[in-house]
Amino acid sequence: MSFYVYMLKSLNKKCVTYVGYTNNLSNRIKLHNSGKGAKFTRGRKWKLIYKEKFSTKNQAISREYYIKNNRTLRNYIKNKT
Repeated sequence: MSFYVYMLKSLNKKCVTYVGYTNNLSNRIKLHNSGKGAKFTRGRKWKLIYKEKFSTKNQAISREYYIKNNRTLRNYIKNKT
């Protein structure tokens, strides 16, 4: 089973990003956009701007934590798209 770390960018005027991990990327994005994803993502429409694939859940969680806490990397990814 593969796991993905992903970053979403809001389509609202105020650009906000969200980082998460999942084993079913397309379903997870649908959940976020339907208001059934993480509490933070409700009420916004999202666009996938970044993803990485990992073979284990622990690798994905570790990378998600790194990206969430590295504001420079998040801004780089956000501004690149």
